Amino acid sequence: MLGIMDKELKFENIPYGYSVCFNGDCALRETCMHYLAGQLQPANRYSGHAIYPMAWKSGTCQSYREKKLVKKAWGFSQLYKNVPYYQRAEARQCVRSYFSSGNGPYYRYHHGENKLSPTQQADILAIIAKFCPVDDIKFDHYVTDWDFD
Repeated sequence: MLGIMDKELKFENIPYGYSVCFNGDCALRETCMHYLAGQLQPANRYSGHAIYPMAWKSGTCQSYREKKLVKKAWGFSQLYKNVPYYQRAEARQCVRSYFSSGNGPYYRYHHGENKLSPTQQADILAIIAKFCPVDDIKFDHYVTDWDFD
């Protein structure tokens, strides 16, 4: 996996609607994704989601998000390969339900528009494990990216 110094955090990396912080007195600011995202805001941006000063309590921030890289995934073409044929529709419906009703979110993660966090990957494999062994199950693609989740 890439080291934290190998990949530069840029404004384009920050998800739409991500809360930013401008607390320059915070002791954790140099390693906090919210603060670093705030520093990357363009000069012509005047509003957006923010972390309020009340997040800082008793010497710790309730909204602290450590600056780190994680392995994200997308693509489900191999996800159901061990599921018995007669249970594939049910397994697929269970995974779709994990995201929400409707097919939109499912297909955005399948086609790589959205990337699965490590927690989401584990949750989805746990769903598939109800139907079959998952030892050799992998998602189609992996990328090292910033952890905003």
